[in-house]
Amino acid sequence: MPSDGELAADALNEESILRFPSFKMEDAVTLGMNLRKRFRASMRHAKGKGCVISIQTMQGATMFACAVGEGSDVSLDSWWHVEGMIKVVRRTGHSTFYIEKGAAAIGKPADQLGLPFPEYRLDGGAFPIWLQNSSVGPIGIIAIYSGSSVEDHHLIISTLRSYFSKMSASDRGSVAATDR
Repeated sequence: MPSDGELAADALNEESILRFPSFKMEDAVTLGMNLRKRFRASMRHAKGKGCVISIQTMQGATMFACAVGEGSDVSLDSWWHVEGMIKVVRRTGHSTFYIEKGAAAIGKPADQLGLPFPEYRLDGGAFPIWLQNSSVGPIGIIAIYSGSSVEDHHLIISTLRSYFSKMSASDRGSVAATDR
């Protein structure tokens, strides 16, 4: 099993690779619906778990939001978790998974990193939306909360990888069509 330091390094690498050429409302809705679809197909959903999903700009404008399931998994508390995770990304520019594993690797609790609980939350998955060739900072945040940092983070990552793969295939198709 990888160490917390290795997991943090992997998360940081994902942040550097999974970047958008541009990001529009259409991208947010497509990603949000793909996250929803993938969660509904997951074992967690099959076992009766729910989740909340939010995609926001760094300034706080909601681009996509939905709940999947019923009951305590999609309660107001779940939305508070999401807001706390989004605050972590706004504050640090990094995913909650990276911060969680990085803090564990150096043996420091989040509050010693200036992320006091409960205002800032590391449980669940929140991931920065970066544009390619940008070093200034992320432009938005993708967040999902279902109660599992690992599973929520991996759901975002697998959805982004699939999205970029389809985007790349689409670009190749349009280039091939224009080359004819």
